[in-house]
Amino acid sequence: MPTVTPPRDSTIEPQFFLDKHKNEILAALVIAFLAAAGFVGYRLYSNHRDSSAAESLAGAKKPEDFQKVINRFPGTPACATAYLLLANEQRTGKKFAEANGTLEQFVAKFPKHELLTTAHMGIAANLESLGKKDEALTTYQRLIANYPKDFNVPLAMISQVHLLVEKNKTDEARRVCENIMTQYHEGPVASEAARQLRLLGPGKAPQPAAQTPNQAAPIPQGAPVGTAPSAPKSASPPLKKP
Repeated sequence: MPTVTPPRDSTIEPQFFLDKHKNEILAALVIAFLAAAGFVGYRLYSNHRDSSAAESLAGAKKPEDFQKVINRFPGTPACATAYLLLANEQRTGKKFAEANGTLEQFVAKFPKHELLTTAHMGIAANLESLGKKDEALTTYQRLIANYPKDFNVPLAMISQVHLLVEKNKTDEARRVCENIMTQYHEGPVASEAARQLRLLGPGKAPQPAAQTPNQAAPIPQGAPVGTAPSAPKSASPPLKKP
């Protein structure tokens, strides 16, 4: 006679699983709670820190004040702004090398900042003031190549013109002005490009190659095929026989 299997209680296995793994489940819940609490705490701390940094920056007036914001609140939005304001104060005081050092720190610490290209423009301007014209020109050209859609590109383009003229690269300066007028049809930069183009004047037309003295004379039009070009006439009279 077959044995009848008694029905299984559907609550036994889940209860058994919970009893067996309750420690692991509780630990996972505690970790999740701590992670959530930690994230909320970090956000509160970060917001409070950013607020304190902003308040400190608002009261900054001197270079040493901006430096304090940089030292006390690294990585904050106020710290980034403090770098730029400090560099501006240094440039105003004609400390061009120090200003570039500050801007280079800004670029290194905030490589994705919305005013990154503005820092590069400041570096180029300081290099010009230091007499490093070639380095300044390279900085403008690198900015244009690396950030072709940036709002500072037209300003970097027009800033090249006088440097190219000083290097006797007038044709290249003219091309830069023409490119500005083609890409930016209106606005102050386009107007300045048009003014510079008028000052540069028209480009030089290509000169025809000069004919060398030994070059053969051209064959007259309509001469038979195979006719040799006539030899150039001698300037001296023929010798007479005695």
